[in-house]
Amino acid sequence: MRLLAITNAMQPYASILFVICVAITMAGAILILTHIVGPKRKGDRKDESYESGMPPIADARRRFNVRFYIVALLFLLFDVEVIILWPWALVFHDASVAENAGQATGSAPSAAYLLLGAGFFFALLLV
Repeated sequence: MRLLAITNAMQPYASILFVICVAITMAGAILILTHIVGPKRKGDRKDESYESGMPPIADARRRFNVRFYIVALLFLLFDVEVIILWPWALVFHDASVAENAGQATGSAPSAAYLLLGAGFFFALLLV
């Protein structure tokens, strides 16, 4: 009887499971078909890197300035931080407005977030 209850509870999700299975099967079939039917020509011209239609002039593996890496890592760090903290900020805002509009519900976390934002700003100034 318990198995029947689980089966009935999962009934609405059967169509989603079917669509996912069909998509995975189609993707696998297309990949296999391209390896079977596709052209197999190899050569120096085919193995050459493509640079916007222009012939490569110099080695593409030259050194970049370290500042570019630092800015990129800072961007990733604070971009992920904003993605994680955005729902948190919305929940705290809704909770503070709905329950107690006069009190500062999220004052300590908000201060920490502002401190991180200021740190990001000064880190960009130093780079």
